[in-house]
Amino acid sequence: MKRNSALLLLLYVTAVLLLGCGKKADPAPSAAPSGGAAAPEPKAGGELNLLAWSEYVPQEVLDGFTKETGIKVNYEAFASNEEMMSKLLAGGTRYDLIQPSEYTVEALVKQKKLKELDHARIPNLKNIAPVFRGQPHDAELKYSVPWMASTVGIVVNTEKVKEPIKGYKDVFQPKYKGRIVALNDARELVSWVLVTMGHKADDVTPETLAKIKPTLAEWIKLVKVFDSDSPKTALLNGDVDIGVIWSGEAAILHQTDKKKFQFILPAEGTHKAIDSLAIPDNAQNKIGAEMFMNYILRPEVSKLISDKFPYTNPNMEARKLLTPEQLANPASYPPLTEMETFHDIGKAAADIDKLVTDLKAASE
Repeated sequence: MKRNSALLLLLYVTAVLLLGCGKKADPAPSAAPSGGAAAPEPKAGGELNLLAWSEYVPQEVLDGFTKETGIKVNYEAFASNEEMMSKLLAGGTRYDLIQPSEYTVEALVKQKKLKELDHARIPNLKNIAPVFRGQPHDAELKYSVPWMASTVGIVVNTEKVKEPIKGYKDVFQPKYKGRIVALNDARELVSWVLVTMGHKADDVTPETLAKIKPTLAEWIKLVKVFDSDSPKTALLNGDVDIGVIWSGEAAILHQTDKKKFQFILPAEGTHKAIDSLAIPDNAQNKIGAEMFMNYILRPEVSKLISDKFPYTNPNMEARKLLTPEQLANPASYPPLTEMETFHDIGKAAADIDKLVTDLKAASE
């Protein structure tokens, strides 16, 4: 799981011009509406173009789907929601499935750029826990199927850091300069300063950005590595001693050495993220995409995802198959119900990106 940082406003405007054009019919018969008569079974074969987060989709899951259905899955990775949007809009590949985070789902729904799902083809949707339904970005799961959830937390190498770390302001201190890995994610960075200064994570205005700019500039100067793909690597290699990273990455560190790597939820507050599968408006293989959605919601398949990438699994039936050790991992299963999600902030995303880009350049 990873997240954002680019020019969403420009991408959304481009979306109106690009995604709404050149649609093709699905290669299989249209599915019956939810609650209606069963649709004819699609024939096995064909291909499915999947655009998903890096280090998030186990190869054995793709292989299992192909073996069962005959449908080849072409998996292309991205490292941020905005990179995903850029690829989606570039038009070089027509994607059948994408893996956006909640605020990007919200934005795409507003732009009418996602196909509505046929729940009759996704009966395993019943396995999704109630807490992942009714969410602001897609309350009825009309457009998206939850894949995994996560949050951002602090990981401390307790062999190197002896002082207590409770929150962001404890991490971003001059004495830790050059010892920190942080997500390469503009919106995340800004949200950490916002909540530390008493604002909500989505309270992004010209005034709040101006207020946090001096603090954000100082924090950026302290970071040795910005990495959203595999921030755990710098900690495992001993290149840094503290990380502000995805909870799934922290969970892997906890599995590696739970005494050495301590996971901490920031005292100032953090947010939850829900990554989902969704079908772009110009997808060519909608039925194949829905077949894949239903496949990954099988408990035994969903468990494979947790085994490889230990984020928070929204599939309650899959959780029953996890070991007590997996369920007890504090980074895999933090108290997400107490947290809010990011929301679509429109053109303010471009303001965040410019601010962080300029400050990073100035710090070099």
